[in-house]
Amino acid sequence: MNGVGMMSRAKRVMIISLFVILIVLVLTPIIAIQANKYIYKNRVSTYLIEEKGFVNEDIESIVGKWGKLPTFYVIVTFKNEPNVKYTYFAHGNDVIQFSHEISKGITEENLKNYDPRF
Repeated sequence: MNGVGMMSRAKRVMIISLFVILIVLVLTPIIAIQANKYIYKNRVSTYLIEEKGFVNEDIESIVGKWGKLPTFYVIVTFKNEPNVKYTYFAHGNDVIQFSHEISKGITEENLKNYDPRF
C-alpha cells in the first residue's frame, strides 16, 4: 500500500509541477508584451512632455501597441486634434513620430501636431 501511495503522490507532484511550468510558459510572454507596451508608452509620453513641450492636458490618449513590424509602437491622440491618430516609435535612443491617420475631412496641411522628419 505504501508503494501505491508513494506512486500517486509522485504522480500528483509531477502533474502539479507540469501545470506550474505550463502556466509560467504561457504567462511570461503575456507579461513581457504588456511590460513593453507600458515602457514604450512612457517613453513617448516623456518625450512629448519633456522634449516637445506638451503638457498632460494636451494629450487625449496615449496607447502602447504590439504589432508585427515594428513590434512595439504608440498611438497618440491630442485633444486639439481628436480625429487624428499619430504613430510614434521609441526604439533605441530615439522617439520618432512615424505616421498619422486622418479621419473626418482633415487635410495634412491643417495638422497641428504633425512633426515631419524631412
